[in-house]
Amino acid sequence: MFHNYKFKNLDIKLIIAVIALTIIGIFVIGSANESNQQKQILGMILGVFVMTAMALIDYDFLLHFHWVFYGFVIALLLSVLLFGEKSGGATRWIDVGIRFQPSELAKILLILFFAWFLMMFEEDINKPKILAITAFLSALPLFLIEKEPDLSTTIVTMMIICVMIFVTGVSYKLVGTVLGVSIPSIIILLILVSREGQTILDEYQGLRILAWLKPEKYPSSSYQQQNSIMAIGSGQLLGKGLGNEAFDSVKNGNYISEPHTDFIFAVAGEELGFIGSVIIIALIFFITIEILLIAKRAKDIAGKLICVGMAALIGFQSFVNICVVTGLMPNTGLPLPFVSYGLTSLVTVYFGIGIVLNVGLQSKNNNGRLF
Repeated sequence: MFHNYKFKNLDIKLIIAVIALTIIGIFVIGSANESNQQKQILGMILGVFVMTAMALIDYDFLLHFHWVFYGFVIALLLSVLLFGEKSGGATRWIDVGIRFQPSELAKILLILFFAWFLMMFEEDINKPKILAITAFLSALPLFLIEKEPDLSTTIVTMMIICVMIFVTGVSYKLVGTVLGVSIPSIIILLILVSREGQTILDEYQGLRILAWLKPEKYPSSSYQQQNSIMAIGSGQLLGKGLGNEAFDSVKNGNYISEPHTDFIFAVAGEELGFIGSVIIIALIFFITIEILLIAKRAKDIAGKLICVGMAALIGFQSFVNICVVTGLMPNTGLPLPFVSYGLTSLVTVYFGIGIVLNVGLQSKNNNGRLF
């Protein structure tokens, strides 16, 4: 089973960075909501076991189950819409003895499926028929995620698939055409949805955009994001310290709802300051680049695509989360990988990292360079 593995290529730096970032997240979660800290520690322990197991399973073997993964994703997402638990106006969770969010697992399984699919049709990726099939296979799970509704996860998942398609070798002319159409379309869409009474997006989605553009006009919808910005700024260089009892703390005053999940970076900014925030961002950046370096020396296109998909997941999702918390984007519901509280998110991303490590164990050499 291990005859193709080069254990000297095991990326220890990536493992250390992932665990270090998770530990920082555990400390910040404990400060934001102490009752959830033990659960996150258990999540990390489970995640490490899952990562270790996946690192030892040949990803070629996993790719044999490509259609099983795709079918399971569709079944999971359908079950959410049919039997899921509604919370905060959205239905994103199902309970099967344990409560979990299928869209988090769906992202990893879709990376595996499209790694196989795009490998099989690498030479024909620019043919209209293959592009049409790719678009259909992408659209079905994206549609089901959007119907939860979960627009932010839909966008991130779409970006992951698009990056994988681009890396496969899609024509630059096609990329230019898509960008030429999509960028003006997005600008027009933003103009339209910024008007009161718009019917393009759900009411709560439109309200989030309006609150982002005109926070003073929609204080009840913009308060969380505005308080998050205030919290990060108040941390200054070194922060107020983890678990502080400062009376002027935004976290202690409960001015941010659910600070241990999507807005965990605001707590980190307030309590760890600019230095702590930079360390978190640097670790995320390092993890993303390290995964891309593994992609560079992968033995085949499937391994490369798995790594690129995981790098896109961690990079895009982190970028969107931090932009939201700092007020650069409208409020969404995306966790910060490895840092936010959430066992589904944590264990599934460890699952993906394990597969990346397996790609590294079978890599051609240990001298890959990204640039």
